Amino acid sequence: MFEIQGSCSAGYTQKDKLEQAVIRKIKEHILTYENLKELVHLVNEEMDASADDYSERLSVTSVELEGVNHRLERLYDALETGSLKLADLSPRIQRLRQRQEQLNAVRLELENLLSDRKLEFADMETVKSYVEDLRNLLEDSPLIEKKSFIKSFVKEIRVAGHEVVLKYNIPPSVGAPHQETLVVPPIVHYGGPTCTIDRTFSLRFSLVT
Repeated sequence: MFEIQGSCSAGYTQKDKLEQAVIRKIKEHILTYENLKELVHLVNEEMDASADDYSERLSVTSVELEGVNHRLERLYDALETGSLKLADLSPRIQRLRQRQEQLNAVRLELENLLSDRKLEFADMETVKSYVEDLRNLLEDSPLIEKKSFIKSFVKEIRVAGHEVVLKYNIPPSVGAPHQETLVVPPIVHYGGPTCTIDRTFSLRFSLVT
C-alpha cells in the first residue's frame, strides 16, 4: 500500500500484515484528539521560541534602518543646500538606497513571521468530528485513497526487525489537496492561510505483541 523502508524480507502476506499494523497504530496513536492537541501545543512552543529570535532581529533591523534613513536625509539636505555636489553624493546615496531596500524587505519578512506564528486549536466538537472523519477514511476508503491519505502526512516508515518507526506531520483535512508540505488543517487556526507546519513527529512501536 505504501513504501516501507528497512529490513523487511517478508512475503506478500507478512507485508500486508505489516501495513495493517501501521494503519492500526495510526488510528490508535496519531488520529486521536489527545495526540493532535499535544502536537499543536508542541508546535506552539517552538513558534514561541522562534518569535523571541524574530523580535530581537526585528529590533536590530529597525535600528539599522532608522540609521540608514537618517543618513539619506542628511545627504538630501546637503544636495538642497548645495554644500556638496551630486557627483560626490550619488554613489553614497545609491549604496544607502540599496541597503534601505534590503532592510525593508527583512523587516517585512520578520513582521510576517511574527504575525503568522501562532496555532490555535479548534473547539473540541470540531476536532472530534475531524478525527472521526480521518479514522473513517482509513476504514472505508478505496485502497488508492488510503495510500494517498497516509502519504500526505506519514513521511517515512522504517522497519528494523520487529521495531517500526513512523515519521509524520499533523494530518491534513479530509478532502483537501494532499501536499508534500502540509497546509494547515481546519482543526487549527493559523495567522496566514498559506503558512505551513514543517515539524515532524515520531511514533515507535513493536510488531510483536
